[in-house]
Amino acid sequence: MDRSQKADAVAELNRTFGEVGVVVITRNLGMTVKQSTDLRNKMREAGASYKVSKNKLAKIAANGTDYAAIADLLTGPTALATSIDPVAAAKVAVEFAKTNDKLEIVGGAMGTQVLDQEGIKALASLPSLDELRGKLVGLIVAPATKLATVTQAPAAQLARVFGAYAAKDAA
Repeated sequence: MDRSQKADAVAELNRTFGEVGVVVITRNLGMTVKQSTDLRNKMREAGASYKVSKNKLAKIAANGTDYAAIADLLTGPTALATSIDPVAAAKVAVEFAKTNDKLEIVGGAMGTQVLDQEGIKALASLPSLDELRGKLVGLIVAPATKLATVTQAPAAQLARVFGAYAAKDAA
């Protein structure tokens, strides 16, 4: 990697750190190409990204951002999982680490808050942003649905009573 490529990598990482809601740092302990590809695909499906980066470049890129404190976690063969949704990257990384012993969760950060391995696991157990939106919409719509059902019930009952009288008179 020459100087210009390193500068481009630092600029891209710095831009990423400015946009994301969470950074999860993982340690790669000899994953195969297929396993790495599977993890990247799962991250992409969840709206996250997974990138192997040189620790020195990641430290330089994090400097001056909310994620400057993660520099201490960047040792050894690490990779960065990032996402705008604060839960997506953590959830995919933790789920993948459960089934693959060659991926270790080191820690991460959510803004200026540095998280250890247990913090990332706790973050992964939370519902995602889309799940929370769905629950919120359900809570908002439920009273309106109940109101519509209650207001329609008397009219339906009257129609059935009139229908019964009409059938009785016809017979």
